[in-house]
Amino acid sequence: MRSSKTDAPRPVGRPRKVATSTAEGHLTSGFIPEGSPPKPKGKPAKKKKIDLYRYEKDARAAGYEHIAGVDEAGRGPLAGPVVAACVILPPKFKAGEINDSKQMTEAKREIAYERICREAIAVGVGVVHHEKIDEINILQATYVAMRLAISTLEPDIRPCIVLVDGNPVPGLPCDNVKSIVDGDTFSVSIAAASIIAKVTRDRFMLHMDRHYPQYGFAKHKGYSAPVHLAAIREHGPCPIHRRSFQRIAVFYNQTTLDL
Repeated sequence: MRSSKTDAPRPVGRPRKVATSTAEGHLTSGFIPEGSPPKPKGKPAKKKKIDLYRYEKDARAAGYEHIAGVDEAGRGPLAGPVVAACVILPPKFKAGEINDSKQMTEAKREIAYERICREAIAVGVGVVHHEKIDEINILQATYVAMRLAISTLEPDIRPCIVLVDGNPVPGLPCDNVKSIVDGDTFSVSIAAASIIAKVTRDRFMLHMDRHYPQYGFAKHKGYSAPVHLAAIREHGPCPIHRRSFQRIAVFYNQTTLDL
């Protein structure tokens, strides 16, 4: 897998082969109460197994060679960047434990991250920091991060088609784009991208925790956890908090706050 040059600071612990780009400045038994539905008889129905390769197989059948999955991490937090990843997997890649990153433990994500970086044809990462988020809003910042993630790939490994999680994303640098709602559940390429994006962002927030230990970023990664909100009430926002988000903006617009 190849990487491209970038002036972005490398998140702590990220393998060298990941290309990153940064834009600057998510009753068991007994009595059944009257009116309650009856207990189902027999064994519970098994969950239908999801074919994580469905979209990739369809794309290859249509003649596409390099199939990229794109996903993001960090739209909702009150602090830190939004990160997107683009991953092109080889045709015979085995999903194994790979799933939507939100459904995996941190330990399993770390293992999957290393395997994806080792086995993928290409991995690109786009990072948009809090300053840019405040300037253009989080939705537009997410779009920018996704475009950057694709743009970091080497010219000779450009995606023939992009599978992107969620709703359509304007301006992606690829002629063929398919948006898939809950794509990280239904596409192995998007699931792999979600893991790369999540682990990259988590490692960055762990690094930020060393600079701002009073906020507990190592535990909640900037999300609106009660301990995080309590720390903001006590210490006020720090430099990496997103001022355009309501719970942070109130510190700069009024003197009282009810988090």
